[in-house]
Amino acid sequence: MTSSAGRDAQSEIYRDGVGGRRPRIPVGYAELERAAERRLSRAAFAYIAGSAGLERTAAANLDAFSRRRIVPRVLRDVSARDLSVELFGVRHPTPLLLAPIGVLDLARRGGDVAAARAAAALGVPAVLSNQASQPMEEVVAAMDAAAPGASRWFQLYWSSSRELVASLVSRAERSGCEAIVVTLDTHVLGWRPRDLALGYLPFSRGLGIAQYTSDPVFQELVREHAQAGGSGPRPTPTPAAVAAFASILRHHPGPLREKLRSGEPLAAVETFLDVFADPSLTWDDLAFLRERTRLPIVLKGVLHPDDARRALDAGMDAVQVSNHGGRQLDGEVAALDALPGVVAAVDGRAPVLFDSGIRGGSDAVVALALGARAVAIGRPYAYALAVGGEAGVRELLRNTIAELDITLGLAGARSVDELDARILAPDAWEPTARV
Repeated sequence: MTSSAGRDAQSEIYRDGVGGRRPRIPVGYAELERAAERRLSRAAFAYIAGSAGLERTAAANLDAFSRRRIVPRVLRDVSARDLSVELFGVRHPTPLLLAPIGVLDLARRGGDVAAARAAAALGVPAVLSNQASQPMEEVVAAMDAAAPGASRWFQLYWSSSRELVASLVSRAERSGCEAIVVTLDTHVLGWRPRDLALGYLPFSRGLGIAQYTSDPVFQELVREHAQAGGSGPRPTPTPAAVAAFASILRHHPGPLREKLRSGEPLAAVETFLDVFADPSLTWDDLAFLRERTRLPIVLKGVLHPDDARRALDAGMDAVQVSNHGGRQLDGEVAALDALPGVVAAVDGRAPVLFDSGIRGGSDAVVALALGARAVAIGRPYAYALAVGGEAGVRELLRNTIAELDITLGLAGARSVDELDARILAPDAWEPTARV
């Protein structure tokens, strides 16, 4: 029997079962989410699981996948299957990416390193979050220790400080990142009722800002802020405020005595909140980034065909169809519904990547059939991290790759490159994002 990712994973799981060993994490997504909720604090689960408004966009993402139906073709030799794809001149063993998720420390301490190491072990490019709790240099060193030269990209949130943007990109280049992924849909923080109900924003407690506190440009901004006496009123010294300040101290780098003396930990949080986003960003600003890096640039958050065309006209190298997993705008078009229109607009001139709603390997096959070159996994691996740490993420990725491989074969396709809309019921692939 020919070996394959799907068969190998099944064999491993069933052999372990004979010995009384069960999978480290639940195999089904719903069970995995429930297991993660039991492990996480109320605030941590709300931050990871929550979406904007009534969470209609998140629901629409899942509904869009449920409306697509695979129509298998039979009696084809699918004994050997090729899951590999090429991105920016590099051949990767699978079409999966590890999506950037901020504040992974909420799921597991050291989560950025743990998730990235798991991705490295399976040859999945890890898109390093701009909102990580560990600096990119630390994460990259851990990835290289696990798998020398492991593929990594860097997600960029465009700050209101141009000098900081340039510094982050320069660090990403020195860290061996292979692409810059500019997230476009967080120039204004979405209305997230789960977080608002708890009054919880992790960044205000010093979590998820390690890329900033480790950056020399940001450090200078913090010093200037501290010397100016800070900004805004200090909270009333309640037990909750004291706990928040302790969190800020704990997550800021440096000796405790120096942190207390300088006042920089609190100034760092305030500075971050001041410079995190730039809502005035326009298409003309992309030239600033294009002039400062030779790395491929991906624009993430593109849903309109006209925006996809304009991205290529601006010299961008790829677009990523995404609605941030529903976390930003309630009532937004489902990412999968927008995908065919963007693919048609790009017309093969650049890769179209995808995220938002991927829950397993069969979802990945559907998105690939609709024209995505690669798909990014988000919430599932955050839950796997919470339940099983690095080994949990590795198992989650193994299972997703296995299901992708099996779905490919059962659909009658021998490679990812063969996938197109002909494997789907005809009414499922017409462009629906008529906006």
